[in-house]
Amino acid sequence: MTIDTMLITEHSFLTLHYRLSSLAGVDIINTFDDKPATLTLGTGQLSPALEAYLLGLSEAAHETFVVPSSSAAFGDRSPDMVQWVTRDLLKKLGDKDETYAVGDVVQFPTPDGQATYAGAVQAVNEDSVQFDFNHPLAGQAVRFEVQILGIL
Repeated sequence: MTIDTMLITEHSFLTLHYRLSSLAGVDIINTFDDKPATLTLGTGQLSPALEAYLLGLSEAAHETFVVPSSSAAFGDRSPDMVQWVTRDLLKKLGDKDETYAVGDVVQFPTPDGQATYAGAVQAVNEDSVQFDFNHPLAGQAVRFEVQILGIL
């Protein structure tokens, strides 16, 4: 009797440890020192570009991949995603007394109110605040290490 080895497919439910880090080794996300992650491929929990590296791996696989900046893992940096937002609009969206400093990350509601997205403060003046809505890893190469603990 042979035991079929389960391989990750595009809708697999996984338990895994993973680490995203810069090429210099600075961790961005690391589950190896904590509880493993559980996720279902194809649901947006990981970018499609990162999911592609998991396809075909078997249970107990432990792999490290370099995801090039040219991949769509976190998108290209777009200058159109750096925008000035008036303080009047910011007051309507949140706390009227909020102060903003360069480097702050601010959560904004989506138009339908069902989710949020983030922008990093780039500059501040009397009338408005400049936010960078690009993903922090946009346009950067990253190291993606995975250890597959279970596949369903």
